[in-house]
Amino acid sequence: MDTIVHRLKPAPGPLDNPLKGWCAYTDSDLYLPYTMVFRYVSWRELEPTEGDYRFAEWERKAWDGDARATGKHVIFRVYIDYPGLLPGLPDWLKTKGVKTTPYVAKELEGYQPGAAKGESPDYESPVFVAALEKLIAALGKRYDTHPRVAFIQLGLLGFWGEWHTWPIEKLFAESAPAQMRVIAAFKSAFPNKKLMARYAKDEPGKQPWLGYHDDYFPEDTGDEENWHFLRGMRESGRLENWRTAGIGGEMIPNAATKWVGTDAGFAKTRAMIAAAHFSWVGPYSPAMEKRAKTDPAFRARCDQLVRQMGYQFRLTELALPKVARQGMPISLTLRGANTGVAPFYYPWQARVALLAADGAVVDSVALPRLDIRKWQPGKFTVADAPRFSASPGRYRLALGIVDPWTKRPAIRFANEVVTTKDGWNVLAPVTIVS
Repeated sequence: MDTIVHRLKPAPGPLDNPLKGWCAYTDSDLYLPYTMVFRYVSWRELEPTEGDYRFAEWERKAWDGDARATGKHVIFRVYIDYPGLLPGLPDWLKTKGVKTTPYVAKELEGYQPGAAKGESPDYESPVFVAALEKLIAALGKRYDTHPRVAFIQLGLLGFWGEWHTWPIEKLFAESAPAQMRVIAAFKSAFPNKKLMARYAKDEPGKQPWLGYHDDYFPEDTGDEENWHFLRGMRESGRLENWRTAGIGGEMIPNAATKWVGTDAGFAKTRAMIAAAHFSWVGPYSPAMEKRAKTDPAFRARCDQLVRQMGYQFRLTELALPKVARQGMPISLTLRGANTGVAPFYYPWQARVALLAADGAVVDSVALPRLDIRKWQPGKFTVADAPRFSASPGRYRLALGIVDPWTKRPAIRFANEVVTTKDGWNVLAPVTIVS
């Protein structure tokens, strides 16, 4: 049968595609589109008594009890020692003999008022590490296939769960055995979910499967100093991890005016997103700044950053037969490009649908040859031959990438195409004959 090639017009990319863009705190107003929220939680809250995991209670309170988090995917980090907050170590571990060291880190006051005091656990304690392994196993059982969870940060060890205790480095100096066991526990408990560590150094820097988060973005993201994010990734041989594991992190708190609002700062931010292959920024991000609502130029720059982050799929052409036979495979070839800086990291199912004139789905089938994880930055081509059971007639062919949480198509394309209320991206007309 004759083939028709449909040229698909480009358009600015969506600002609210899933698992990319801003991942915000929700304790204040937000002024930009976002699809993810960030959550910290203490070990004490999740396991107040040994073996009694309160995951459901935490989710009801922190995920479902917050209107700003409704309908959003979640990135979270469990902490034990958050300077300035109550200790996150459960009391039952102290009862079992795990020691803690009180500290005062005056250097942290300038970074975060009230952050000078805390309690650091004994990271070498066999009781502590064994309990950590059990916690991680329970986290994996709950969240490894949880469709609402976007990414999980390793957390747990060090200040804020960032695997360091600067400026009191002796508190974390002998933690290598604990690091190895914690990483092994995470790898075992989470074969499906994408995980992220704060730095690509020491034990985390030895993992080819692990993602990373830079929480002093973009000032310390580069390769200039030995503590910089990309320096650690380069020296550990982890510069290509982004192809299969997510990269993201937090903009320096309250600094969006500098890093987005000035020409030099904005140029640095764009350069670091590209160099590190960031998919998301948060929990502090420009989305929290009211200027994003009142300053059109600032807002335009924020939108530009979102379109650069992560994936952005732009379709260029779709080849279809002019007429398809009922019940027979329809050979199609789809071409396009990922114009973002990173891939999509999960095997969300791609489906094609035949839509009636009113947008109703007449039939939909999976495209088993389309694995969007393979749509790395650059051009892509997919050929498949779906077989529909629809009656003869005229339809519109639509493409959907289905979010397993909502069970609906979620990813939209940087194209001038109609997106139905159910999330289907309408690509071209198709006629089926008997």
